[in-house]
Amino acid sequence: MSRLNLLEETRYEKLPVTVYADEQTASIEVAKRIAALILSKQAKGEQIVLGLATGATPVKVYKELIRLHKEEGLSFKNVITFNLDEYYPMKPEADQSYVRFMNENLFSHIDINPENINIPDGLLNREDIEDFCLKYEQKITALGGIDLQLLGIGRTGHIGFNEPGSAPNSGTRLVTLDELTRRDASRDFGGLANVPTKAITMGIGTIFKAREIILMAWNEKKAEIVKKAVEGELSSDVPATFLQLSPNVEFILDQDAASSLTRFDTPWLVKDCTWSDQMITKAVIWLAKTLNKPILKLTEDNYNNHGMAQLATERGPVYQINIQIFNKLQHTITGWPGGKPNADDSQRPERATPEQKRVIIFSPHPDDDVISMGGTFIRLADQGHQVHVAYQTSGNTAVWDDDALRFMEFTIDFVKSREEDAGSLEKLYGDMRSFLNTKLPNQTDPEEIRTVKKLIRKGEAIAGARFAGLGDERIHFMDLPFYDRGKFQKNVDFEDDILQTMELLQEVQPHQIFAAGDFADPHGTHKVCFNIIIEAMKRLRKTEAWTADCWLWLYRGAWHEFETHEIEMAVPLSPQEVERKKLAIFKHQSQKDLPVFPGDDSREFWVRAEARTQETARAYDQLGLAEYEAMEAFVKWKF
Repeated sequence: MSRLNLLEETRYEKLPVTVYADEQTASIEVAKRIAALILSKQAKGEQIVLGLATGATPVKVYKELIRLHKEEGLSFKNVITFNLDEYYPMKPEADQSYVRFMNENLFSHIDINPENINIPDGLLNREDIEDFCLKYEQKITALGGIDLQLLGIGRTGHIGFNEPGSAPNSGTRLVTLDELTRRDASRDFGGLANVPTKAITMGIGTIFKAREIILMAWNEKKAEIVKKAVEGELSSDVPATFLQLSPNVEFILDQDAASSLTRFDTPWLVKDCTWSDQMITKAVIWLAKTLNKPILKLTEDNYNNHGMAQLATERGPVYQINIQIFNKLQHTITGWPGGKPNADDSQRPERATPEQKRVIIFSPHPDDDVISMGGTFIRLADQGHQVHVAYQTSGNTAVWDDDALRFMEFTIDFVKSREEDAGSLEKLYGDMRSFLNTKLPNQTDPEEIRTVKKLIRKGEAIAGARFAGLGDERIHFMDLPFYDRGKFQKNVDFEDDILQTMELLQEVQPHQIFAAGDFADPHGTHKVCFNIIIEAMKRLRKTEAWTADCWLWLYRGAWHEFETHEIEMAVPLSPQEVERKKLAIFKHQSQKDLPVFPGDDSREFWVRAEARTQETARAYDQLGLAEYEAMEAFVKWKF
């Protein structure tokens, strides 16, 4: 690409951005740049000062630096580091401490001198913090400043812990954490209530003094805030926008984190496009939504005035394009998610045959099935398909401690009511109460408590599936081992999870699989469970003939929904079906009112689910299609 074309394509971007195919590739490139700087300084007999970040974003960078040290002899003897931040108060040995994080992910594996490591002190007395922060700044200055500063970006736009409202000239100081930042950290702390409200952070002004600044961001969850930081106006509401003022900054992104930038999201606004069918669909829907007009009312002037003149010229006339896209959306709508028997299926999302399909609905948590596709679940069962539901994890992490005690109390009272000996149960109950009375934030429960919580969620899941119309023989509570194993091990092997999934798939030999494709899940469980299914299917496709006729549909809804242009099957729900779905969600009593990990959305799950399906139906209606009460949306996975 010529420099002129690149400048045109990136004209909305107010700072340099480099996009890599994936997080792994990008991380290795960043590590190479750090290593090159270290070696350059070593050749001159000089020290190098690095500003380091924590969190998930730099982990693979640190892993590659460790590899370079162990396998290629990269020495860190001349490296001095300053970390961006630390929670306050925070003990250095705590699981959530950034001291511990840096030791586990970098320092303990390289030959850096311990006296060259600088991290804000989370144990300071409150009255000593100001003096500490001043000396932190002075030490950086005395060493000649930071040579290279690594940054991540929070969903509030914070860099370090410089939250919205931070001044561009701010220095190292004690700050109050934004509520969204604390919610994002809540899983690490075992709940929002345990997340500190304060932190010590380097200031934006301190960061600005670095001779080179690299901000890294991975995955789609960061796409929206990356767009604001790169293309938005300078604002203290998004502190990362101040980086636009630096001549030494570069954003390094993977494709998902870059996906909302104009050149990727709406490329027709900045360059001529290769108009694939998917691109045309996206552009026409975007235009209709931008102008708040039904698709069939879009005009040639609308196309020409909104960057789509090339499409009108190459594929026009415009009205014909409108009709094609309208019909394409119309054909995604079906009341027969398992296929309509004895019907022409050439323009339907699902096959007509076999009329009665074998179906597996995989649910990462014990309630994702009814929350995200409860209406479709019920419809499939009502229409006579052989539906199985597979709850992949126990979900025990998301049960309140007092619920576990309540169920134990019920069990003890029940045993006593039968005039049986409850002594062993009472002892176990006492041990549970003793543990919970002294339980630390995010401390892993002992096996007995995890079992009680698992059984709570198992009972709820079975009740929900029965309500949807399933017999017990088609309800599979898989309790995949990785879920509990991950509470004790950092490097988790998934082989037994994959084999267990393969066994179920071989038993059922489904024509349809429904799996969670909502990777905005703050637990990360959805993505792990999805990867297990994909690996199981990849192996089976090598030897099992039935897999050639097995389709995989992805659902969302617990956290957000598919974009309209992505949807390949939309199942409309009547008001009565919406009510049935809601009642199925109500079977999950431990998740009602306030779940342990609510994510960004504090509404109850049934409220979220109802709102999102109504929003999908409204989007179709506003584009000029039929008006429905609600819709559940699906995308077909391409193996």
